[in-house]
Amino acid sequence: MATPHAATGAPGAATSPTSPTAPAAPAAVKILIAGGFGVGKTTLVGSVSEVTPLRTEEYLTRASVGVDDLSGVDQKDTTTVALDFGRITVSPELVVYLFGTPGQERFWFMWNDLVNGALGGIVIADTRRLESSFASIDFFESRGIPFVVAINCFHNTNTRTPDEIRAALDLDPQVPMLLGDVRERVFGRDLLLALVDHLMELASVAPVG
Repeated sequence: MATPHAATGAPGAATSPTSPTAPAAPAAVKILIAGGFGVGKTTLVGSVSEVTPLRTEEYLTRASVGVDDLSGVDQKDTTTVALDFGRITVSPELVVYLFGTPGQERFWFMWNDLVNGALGGIVIADTRRLESSFASIDFFESRGIPFVVAINCFHNTNTRTPDEIRAALDLDPQVPMLLGDVRERVFGRDLLLALVDHLMELASVAPVG
């Protein structure tokens, strides 16, 4: 009578199939898109997101009269009341999530929640009313979060030089500032690349320990 093989290591012994290794989840990077009311935050997220962006826009009503400042954006009839959300897959190992903040002062309380975990930010400014972006710049500066500034020129009404705009915004010299049209995907890409370069530069000069 044949002797049965040992359970392990013997020739002819049955082997358990090896379970396939599950692919590692990609690293997630969170970027905040901020700026004043009607400067183009929702437009920027929509222009670069690879998926249909999540939007929380509502129509402006009479209830907003005297509350929301429509100076320079008189034709705007909707507003973001919570956030905009988009996604960009850079590689199988890296995914970028974009969170657009609401611009009206009455929704600023949400910024403190949206900023949690953000690696950096993009502040969009409109030269017709640069003052509407002061709060966003102050927000990032006070929390030590790196950011770049996008001067939205899709209205083609900018008559200021980059130096004049930088001085008006009181930007530190090391903060990158780009001029372009947030409706164009290539400009959105350039903004994200500028932010990555800025983050890498800051990391290279950060003190060790």
